[in-house]
Amino acid sequence: MRKQEGYCLGIESTADDFGVGIVSFEGEILANVNDAYRSDKGGIHPREAARHHARVAERVIMEALCRSGLKPEELSVIAFSQGPGLGPCLRTGATAARALASYLGIPLIGVNHCVAHIEIGKLISGARDPVTLYVSGGNTIVAAFEAGRYRIFGETLDIAVGNCIDVFAREAGLGLGEKQPLGRVVEEKAAKGEKFIPLPYTVKGMDLSFSGILTATVSLLKSGKYQIEDICFSFQETIFSMLTEVTERALAHTEKKEVLLTGGVGSNNRLKEMLKVMAEEHDATFYSVPKEYALDNGAMIAWVGVLSYKYGLTIPINKSFVKLKWRLDEVEIPWVENHAD
Repeated sequence: MRKQEGYCLGIESTADDFGVGIVSFEGEILANVNDAYRSDKGGIHPREAARHHARVAERVIMEALCRSGLKPEELSVIAFSQGPGLGPCLRTGATAARALASYLGIPLIGVNHCVAHIEIGKLISGARDPVTLYVSGGNTIVAAFEAGRYRIFGETLDIAVGNCIDVFAREAGLGLGEKQPLGRVVEEKAAKGEKFIPLPYTVKGMDLSFSGILTATVSLLKSGKYQIEDICFSFQETIFSMLTEVTERALAHTEKKEVLLTGGVGSNNRLKEMLKVMAEEHDATFYSVPKEYALDNGAMIAWVGVLSYKYGLTIPINKSFVKLKWRLDEVEIPWVENHAD
């Protein structure tokens, strides 16, 4: 294991966010700058998002360097989100990272986006060996470390929970003209709901399906029979109960003593509350991640760049192809094996 001192600049560009973070080899976050693509029509248009990333890349990189107080020559390594994600977006970030690494003559590291969410969550929260619920617009995964890798104990069989919430919110006309995330608008409406309306609850073994509840909830909405607050309340309670059930099973199976919640949907207070109660019932400690680091960000890529670099996991520029469907459980994690348990 390498023990050099230095700094890693990480570039995140898997979807709608272009983020740049700079982290020291000791785990100090010196900068974390983000610029998000927004579509007037809702949803992510990959090529438009990639054009946005290309347009803002130089400014975001320079702002991160300015905030860190470092000169480019002081960087030790460059990391980028290699996958999974949207092809055009991933390639834009990878191109910027390759250019920087080549110009500065320093190593390049490709980072798995899902691993980065877990590792930044551990760094920020202090969790050491948790069962992690990672929930976002593109991913819904329950994972835990075992035998050199993060093993997936449960995942979505169709759409991710964040995507499910966003599609429902757009169908309901929520958040139009507002800058806050659609999930936040649904959460605010749900807090005012009082009547629970039964909805499809689909857990298949350790996996989940959200397409059925989305269809049913949109049908309720169009029927005009219920208050939007009650629909949001019922929708949120059901999907979060599904997530909590699968996380609880993974916790019971692994017998770990920590639960970590991360990803954009992880900022929801109701979901935090449900997981905290569940964790306490199993004598486990619950951890969540501040919004800045729960959402996609460059600091998480930089931190895994640091961890990877210390174990020599660099890649040649001519082999740094993006991996659109790079699964979490395909990644070797040598740095955890040395201090887990």
